[in-house]
Amino acid sequence: MSDYDLVIATPLKMKGCKTSGRKKRNKKQKKEDVDEEQLDIVAGWWAVRTIEEVTGTVAMEMKDRAFLHALDNGLFTLGAPHADHEGPSQPEQLTAVKLSDSRIALKSGYGKFLGIQADGIVQAKADAIGSREQWEPVFQDGKLALLASNGCFVSCNEEEDIVARSKTAKEDEIIKIRSSAEIFHKPKDGLADEDRGSVSQCELNYVRKFQSFQDRRLRLNKGHHKEIKRARTEGSLHEVLLDRRSKMKSDRYCKI
Repeated sequence: MSDYDLVIATPLKMKGCKTSGRKKRNKKQKKEDVDEEQLDIVAGWWAVRTIEEVTGTVAMEMKDRAFLHALDNGLFTLGAPHADHEGPSQPEQLTAVKLSDSRIALKSGYGKFLGIQADGIVQAKADAIGSREQWEPVFQDGKLALLASNGCFVSCNEEEDIVARSKTAKEDEIIKIRSSAEIFHKPKDGLADEDRGSVSQCELNYVRKFQSFQDRRLRLNKGHHKEIKRARTEGSLHEVLLDRRSKMKSDRYCKI
């Protein structure tokens, strides 16, 4: 190895030359770091902020680092507090199922759905989802409370039983639902995945999505893409793409 190989190569820095782009990347990286910190992540489990994020494997943090803990008799209690580097244990993990835009169902590790009893006790003994097994996460001012079908919010009482008996969400009813799913950052422009890319790529995306022919071969309109570019700016993109697919008789929603 020559002596030149030991020298660390760096770009030349010319006097009066601005290094554009580097500062922008640093600002963007700092912004992403701030966003990650705001997610309130503990041992890979992050606190959900919307009902859309309440899906898959979740855990319900009732108090600081203490989670809802399932017992083998169908009842629940408050688990022992975890250290900062520890996530919820297996009996503290639930499976969330989204039922509507405002309601979810929760299944324990024993394969039973969580429900509310007449006395306000939370237990998991149901094999199917009924009215008592439906829950409504209520988000307000960055806080979360879980509303049961009896109109009361979930909390942990002095005996460390999990109950829903309060009509108002006070400090004891404020919880955190943590998820272990991979964090997905949605673009803020509101565009669908099919609408991204060039106009040719956009048309290809919709042909793949709505094609109805038997041989599964892509049939693209050979017309010029100028009309697609104009439609994208005028807000009639989907109508133009449908018209182009209808001429190819390849769309399940067009009249053949």
